Amino acid sequence: QVQLVESGGGLVQPGGSLSLSCVASVHIVGPYSMNWYRQAPGNQRELVAGITSGDTTTYADSVKGRFTISRDNAKRTVYLRMNNLKPEDTAVYYCNLKDIGDYWGQGTQVTVSS
Repeated sequence: QVQLVESGGGLVQPGGSLSLSCVASVHIVGPYSMNWYRQAPGNQRELVAGITSGDTTTYADSVKGRFTISRDNAKRTVYLRMNNLKPEDTAVYYCNLKDIGDYWGQGTQVTVSS
């Protein structure tokens, strides 16, 4: 069973930046994707960004050019750098691992407000 632990959420003003981290409890082998999802109140959970074991990245249109996903295999960590944050980015952000299983972190709150 893989455990994922997110950190780095918080309150930031519009136009500001935050970095999220997600640490996996074990090294992941084989094909996989690490993803960041978010869910705002009253909305469905949506994919924000993903990165595969082959380093292919994908982004939601709403965050392209502002968010960057990256990973450090040695640290078993995936990152989400978020720049030029907007109030509509406010949500709980979840880390997700998809390999032969589907694993989720507990989520971290990101609030963008003046």
